[in-house]
Amino acid sequence: MGVAFTFPGQGSQTIGMGKDLADAFPEARAVFEEVDEALDQKLSTIMWDGSIEELTLTANAQPALMAVSMAVLRVMEQRGFVLTNKVSYVAGHSLGEYSALCAAGTFSLADTAKLLRIRGNAMQAAVPVGVGAMAAIIGLEHDAVEAICQIASAEGPVQIANDNGGGQLVVSGAKAPVEKAAALATEKGAKRAILLPVSAPFHSTLMAPAAEEMRNALASVAMKNPIVPLIANVRAAPVSDADEIRSLLVEQVTGQVRWRETVEWFGTNAVSVLYEVGAGKVLTGLVRRIDKNITGTAVNSPADIEAALTALLA
Repeated sequence: MGVAFTFPGQGSQTIGMGKDLADAFPEARAVFEEVDEALDQKLSTIMWDGSIEELTLTANAQPALMAVSMAVLRVMEQRGFVLTNKVSYVAGHSLGEYSALCAAGTFSLADTAKLLRIRGNAMQAAVPVGVGAMAAIIGLEHDAVEAICQIASAEGPVQIANDNGGGQLVVSGAKAPVEKAAALATEKGAKRAILLPVSAPFHSTLMAPAAEEMRNALASVAMKNPIVPLIANVRAAPVSDADEIRSLLVEQVTGQVRWRETVEWFGTNAVSVLYEVGAGKVLTGLVRRIDKNITGTAVNSPADIEAALTALLA
């Protein structure tokens, strides 16, 4: 039984996430305190007592989601779990790739929090609000959406941002071509094509200024080779070299999150169990649509941790 740990991305945030962990486990509370200190901000207060609007701001959501993932992992480690003993690979959806790399020892917790704050701010600042857009297209395959983007790109930049699997793709770019792509998708038989309430066109070429900012930020951060290989978003294949990971993280800002292919890669490489470590159950839901032979399990509450440890330490 091959096991991989996956880490959620933006959209999984909820007010109160991680509070039960902080209340029950001192090592979880220590994670949230360290992230607060690294950012010089009481992010945990926003997470537990703030408004969802404030938490959903990209610069807050990214480090907050990472903190919950790392709190779960630290609790597991405190109870005898060793990543290298049981887990063959790590992967994360967009910002979750940073959580995966923190889990695998590539970045320190404080550096991961700072990098995600820089990444969130840079992505937000790259494009003025209202200039870009993203749309979810449900019920068409990758090739069909790729062809639609090619047609719509006559009106400006638009591309596939996320291939989430199960016929769920997200396109991103300038507003007019994204709206055109959504309209074309409906004409081509998509079940739904909906504009998303996002603040910027993530994972599109319009994010180039943010990619440059991340190139500079990553150049000055200490990085180690991960203790287990990362399945990289933009490659959907394993990578274990820190320098290579650095360049892939820059590429990821403007590149496609190839999540369907990532899960398919697991399926063809003897990984049959995926644990989603952190807030929500988004990735666990996607696994079922992509490969029914892979078991997906979300781990984010004290009871989830107990069940995961029982299975992993058996």
